[in-house]
Amino acid sequence: MSMVIAVVLVALVFTYINGFHDTANSIATVVATKVLTPGQAVLLAAVTNLIGALWGTAVAKTIAAGLLDTNVVAAGPQLLICALGAATVWNLITWWLGLPSSSSHALVGALVGAAIAASGDNFHSIIWMQGGEHWWQGKGVVPKVIVPMVVSPLLGFIMGFLLMGALYALLSWLASRKGFLRRFGRTPFVNSFFGKAQIVSASAMGLAHGMNDAQKSMGIIALALAGATAAGQFDQLPHWLSFLRIAGSNDGGFNVPAWVAVVCALTMAAGTAGGGWRIIKTLGHKMVKLHPINGFAAEGSSAAVILTASAFGVPVSTTHNVSASIMGVGAAKRWNAIRWSVVERMVWAWILTLPVTALLAYGAVRFATLLF
Repeated sequence: MSMVIAVVLVALVFTYINGFHDTANSIATVVATKVLTPGQAVLLAAVTNLIGALWGTAVAKTIAAGLLDTNVVAAGPQLLICALGAATVWNLITWWLGLPSSSSHALVGALVGAAIAASGDNFHSIIWMQGGEHWWQGKGVVPKVIVPMVVSPLLGFIMGFLLMGALYALLSWLASRKGFLRRFGRTPFVNSFFGKAQIVSASAMGLAHGMNDAQKSMGIIALALAGATAAGQFDQLPHWLSFLRIAGSNDGGFNVPAWVAVVCALTMAAGTAGGGWRIIKTLGHKMVKLHPINGFAAEGSSAAVILTASAFGVPVSTTHNVSASIMGVGAAKRWNAIRWSVVERMVWAWILTLPVTALLAYGAVRFATLLF
């Protein structure tokens, strides 16, 4: 019982850190373009993250029952504690370095590493065969994590590039209309219009972040409770604590309780309100110079990708998508507008996230096994 409570508390710590670590994903561009002050942007992100976190539980179900066997978790809640600890350590390291790495992939990599250690190095079943006869039919890490990890940033880049290109073409056409220029003027109108539009796109980005990232912690807590229920740890609970019991299955058959969703949503919003200026500087200032029209295109395209993925329960990286969308917007402006040295550091963080967190969690589980 005490170990399950520890899992819940560590998951909430991870959620809080995820909030301030990934705040920059939804507000970096709106701050960089000076449409909102950092304080206003953080408040907007906190509110929209809260709404998004309460809007459905598809991603939470994927994390809870689509990646790991609840029987593995039932064997020892320390697996989840080790995984969450590894992901949190990586988040803090990348936050300190100002690198916009993925909290999503940090968590998934840590879960996989911890599960491999706990299952006696049964690598094949965890990576490929969760829930189907073939890897492309299952719910394992490859179809649910690795494929979206590659595809979603690529879509973000393409959509950012195309949307920015379309906006440039529209402005070019409008510029040829003398009546339009006499009435509005070119630059003031564009900055004013897209400054207002960017508030909408930044809100959509915050909503998307809440729908995807906050639900990962919901899934972890639900997984811990389902594992404890399956192991009979809650059999002697008094009636007033019966809300802790979750009847779980390996096919996603259990629902995430409303109280878990509310607690995680509030924790994510609190973390978001804490801010994350180090990463904001990388995304909003160092990678490419942004104007309101660029920020609108980047936020709009990345939000569309993340919201679509969230609707299908696919845990994608908010960081990867918004970063790739900013790259696409910069490339539409001109290829050398992007500071590729900054991009190179970010990509290395992306590549290292899964293996490093998996190794950290694997080692933590092995060490915990020796101790206990």
